[in-house]
Amino acid sequence: MDAAQLEKELDQLGLAPHRLEAWAESRPDKVFFLYGEDDRSLTYSEFNRLANQVARNLRAMGLEKGDRVSLFLLNPLVISLAMFGLWKIGAVFCPINFNYTARLLSYQINDTRPRLLITESGREPILNRIAEELPALPVIVHRPRRDEHDYSPENESLELDPRFPVSLFADLLSGDDSNPGVPLEYFDTASIIYTSGTTGPAKGVVQSYRWMQNYCYYSVKLQHPDDVVYNDLPLYHVGGAFANVARAAWGGCTTAVWDRFSPSEFWTRIRQSGATMAILLDVMMPWLLIPEATSEDRNNPLRQVHMQPLPEYHHMFARRFGIDVVTCGYGQTEAGMGFVGVLDEFPDGDGTPPELYKGHPKEALRRMVAEMGIPIIDGRTKIKKGFMGLPSVMLEPAVLDERDEEVGPNQHGELAFRGRLPYLLLNEYFNKPEATAGVFRNLWFHTGDGVYRGDDGYTYFVDRVGGFIRTRGENISSYQIEDIVNGHPKVGVSAAFPIPSDQGEEDDVVTYVVPAPGQTLTEEELRDWLKTEMPRFMWPRYIRFIEALPQTPTYKVEKYKLKQMILKELNRA
Repeated sequence: MDAAQLEKELDQLGLAPHRLEAWAESRPDKVFFLYGEDDRSLTYSEFNRLANQVARNLRAMGLEKGDRVSLFLLNPLVISLAMFGLWKIGAVFCPINFNYTARLLSYQINDTRPRLLITESGREPILNRIAEELPALPVIVHRPRRDEHDYSPENESLELDPRFPVSLFADLLSGDDSNPGVPLEYFDTASIIYTSGTTGPAKGVVQSYRWMQNYCYYSVKLQHPDDVVYNDLPLYHVGGAFANVARAAWGGCTTAVWDRFSPSEFWTRIRQSGATMAILLDVMMPWLLIPEATSEDRNNPLRQVHMQPLPEYHHMFARRFGIDVVTCGYGQTEAGMGFVGVLDEFPDGDGTPPELYKGHPKEALRRMVAEMGIPIIDGRTKIKKGFMGLPSVMLEPAVLDERDEEVGPNQHGELAFRGRLPYLLLNEYFNKPEATAGVFRNLWFHTGDGVYRGDDGYTYFVDRVGGFIRTRGENISSYQIEDIVNGHPKVGVSAAFPIPSDQGEEDDVVTYVVPAPGQTLTEEELRDWLKTEMPRFMWPRYIRFIEALPQTPTYKVEKYKLKQMILKELNRA
């Protein structure tokens, strides 16, 4: 597909908020948003009208195209209504990890510099604690009704610091519910999503509407209007907000949404909602495999699952639960969807029970995959670890050495991309021109991930470059952990790094701590303090105290020596 054809293809795909409006017109009674926590269903027409009211009321408050709005809350229905409402007036969706507190939270709000903040009852003490560090910005609060699952009587008495003028999210859900009609272009900024930095604070990834087209292109193409897209991923990440919720709106599907992943309730939710498609991160699948296998395991409608990263046991998982198709690839907050592959787990025709099967028939799906140039592989064959498939039609990839020269087959290098059209990659790191210039060296965007291209023509993931850590489904950095740990008054310096977890493909966090001169610090004391300063997924699994960190002659910490020490201690060397 040449550039002209690709541009035509994206024009036909359209923008997510426009597609929501089109489905609200053509299929008004089709259920778009099924909120499992409250057993509440909103049709395309109902959801679109509510999003329009949010949009028009925000505009009446003075919000204009290009203004940034931060969202610090869990409730995915409120987030989704706000997200589409913001897009409808050209404002910028800027979600915050709802687990954040203290310095992580104040840094992101101050870095984003939003016009207003949307939050929910129960988060007042968290915001009040950092009130003096924040500007006096307007705050919109979602206060659940008594019949809603997230209502808590204890939260009714909570109040925000007077420096934050408060209005209610419920007040946005009234008035004119017609489409605002604000012009949107593919190059307009849709969102700023924060990603961890290895040598500094987290960076806001500025994404256009065309970036969203890049990220969602294949998932939109492979879905059918009868599909139900399951989501329990947080909406502060691209996977939940875009690959599940926005993607469903693009294709006229239903999205079935819950607040959090629950291994004990997962299959009940799938059956109750009729979900046919889902994203499963590696941290989820081991939990789903813990119960003993039963004859009922395949009695579910889930036919297509995106697994990222692709585990070596994908076929065993698919066989047990009757998953017809597994998709995989390479997705990133900055680069979108760079690689894609499809595994046909049941080429013999077995899989999802016929009476529960919805969506494209299997043979039609195979034809679609072939026509799009996606590799389709028999899931029963052995696939090398790290398989990502073939490049997306959107991006030109390269595997580069330290001089940005391409390496040959089976040689490890850093994955880099160029967009085949403007705005397919991130626009920039918000307010960080040096960091932006650093990743766009020599006309390539550098992903920071190590890969190699095999003799078979496929590309394989090797490892993260630098100090990235993957734990509990989150990407964090050693810098973030060290920055917080070093803030303890009894800590002199620290070094954080990952070691392989004993569960799945994720990491465990290890932190070595040098106490400040003359100070004595216990592990229990430090852990109690960290619980107030960082979210649970960042908590170190192992904390060790040391007199001094090993260093090179140029004072760089030799973390590999610390890693050898902890692995030897754990008998895993």
